Amino acid sequence: MTARTLLIVAHCPSENLRRLRDALITGATRSEADLRCLFSAPLDSGADEAFSADAIVLLTPENLGYMAGAMKDWFDRIYYPLLDSKQGLPCVAIIRAGHDGTGTRRAIETITTGLRWRFIQEPITLQGEWQPSWTEEMEELGEAIAVALAEGII
Repeated sequence: MTARTLLIVAHCPSENLRRLRDALITGATRSEADLRCLFSAPLDSGADEAFSADAIVLLTPENLGYMAGAMKDWFDRIYYPLLDSKQGLPCVAIIRAGHDGTGTRRAIETITTGLRWRFIQEPITLQGEWQPSWTEEMEELGEAIAVALAEGII
């Protein structure tokens, strides 16, 4: 079986978002799973990277009650090229919300529903003041996704 590919698309304009991204990558790559882990900023990623993915993790801040403009731009560029070819793609969404994250979650769920992607768990909203425990949670999440993907569970 060939190595499966996990794509992490993360918009990280702040140090704390970079910490979350790095923790996801650390977790995904520390597993001994036969896995290729790619990560990219939304403005640097496109349909080719998403097309090669066997699962995807989306990380975005909440901006004015919505996902980051860079993440929306990424969705706009990949939507039609992937619409028919990547149905059922396992995905996870992580929202770093200063408020409640509901608008961001609703927008991501609407777009991924249109793409017919499937959430392998409920979207995660990291709400309020920064919590150092979030980095450990993201490492565990990254590792769990990597193992599940490599073992064919997702």
